Amino acid sequence: MKKIVIIGANDFQRPLIRKAKDMGYQTHVFAWREGATGASDADYFYEISITEKEKILEICKQIQPDGVATIGSDLANITVQYLAERLGLPGNSEECIKNSTNKYAMRKAFLLAGIPVPFFTIVEEEDKVQIPEYPVIVKPTDRSGSRAITKVNNSRELKAAITAAVSQSFEKKAIVEGYLSGDEYSMETISFAGQHHCLAITKKYTTGTPHFIETGHLQPAPLHTETEEKAKKMIFAALDALQVKNGAGHSEFRIDEKGDIHIIEIGSRMGGDCIGSHLVPLSTGQDFVGMVVDIALGNAPKFARKQEGMYAAIRFIMDEKDLQAYYQLKETCPEIIREFVLDSQPGSHPITDSGSRYGYYIVQTDSLEQARKILGSVS
Repeated sequence: MKKIVIIGANDFQRPLIRKAKDMGYQTHVFAWREGATGASDADYFYEISITEKEKILEICKQIQPDGVATIGSDLANITVQYLAERLGLPGNSEECIKNSTNKYAMRKAFLLAGIPVPFFTIVEEEDKVQIPEYPVIVKPTDRSGSRAITKVNNSRELKAAITAAVSQSFEKKAIVEGYLSGDEYSMETISFAGQHHCLAITKKYTTGTPHFIETGHLQPAPLHTETEEKAKKMIFAALDALQVKNGAGHSEFRIDEKGDIHIIEIGSRMGGDCIGSHLVPLSTGQDFVGMVVDIALGNAPKFARKQEGMYAAIRFIMDEKDLQAYYQLKETCPEIIREFVLDSQPGSHPITDSGSRYGYYIVQTDSLEQARKILGSVS
């Protein structure tokens, strides 16, 4: 039996663990015990932090896996690349992982490749920074999950935003960059041997200024074909600039009022928030997680015939109103609900980032209008 090592075991990693087992692979899963809900799904679970790369490597030398993978985590992605390179397994280069997990390195790679970027600079907590024009976005250079992201409208707000971002950063640095206007989207891609494929484009819903925490996602995004093709061209060029050769990609971008595409950031891994693991198969019929497993084992991804006319949406529970909206939907349209998770009661703690939301529910429908209404938007 072939073996796969999976880095991470939280809720968003469980679909990967289960899929690998369904595909006939023996699963060896590494994660810290706290929050490791996927531990019970694994054939073998190792209670080791995903950041302890050297320790995991020594155990992997005994396991002799045929592949190593993760989904939805930049931190785990760093360890996956480290292991794959040293074990001679398929994966991306160290340069790729550096460029796709550090937002400052990413902007520099885009600039070098001729891809449009806003003003950007890197700062530490006490640094003085000259801002050519407000507003700007301040965020940690090396974190995800909407942690410590702040829109800054003037110089008086800048210091507090930098302090907050630096405090969340592993390297204790923040990136300050020009604010990009327009509606927010993400493109979910799969790459194999340097060839990129767009599986879906996602419309993102957020709390808006100043912190932009995601409140929901919709697939496929209602975009004109011309706009989709323009986005693909730019995102594929950006993936090349980051040297993404193999595996999933999650590329966030905005479309301004002129229809121009502006890249926010790109991860060389599947997006979190159930975007890749749940929404992509529900809206397109494509087995995104299965593709990740295939590529980790060095096999070409398998594409299904694209499913037309279906929409998938996830709405996050941000307050009691959202929870009551779910219960009402359960009464009126239970047939479209695919999953419901309530981690904690609304109001039990403040929501500061994506990881502190109270829960979510996922729906699948053939009505775009219905999906939009569930997300609280009919625009």
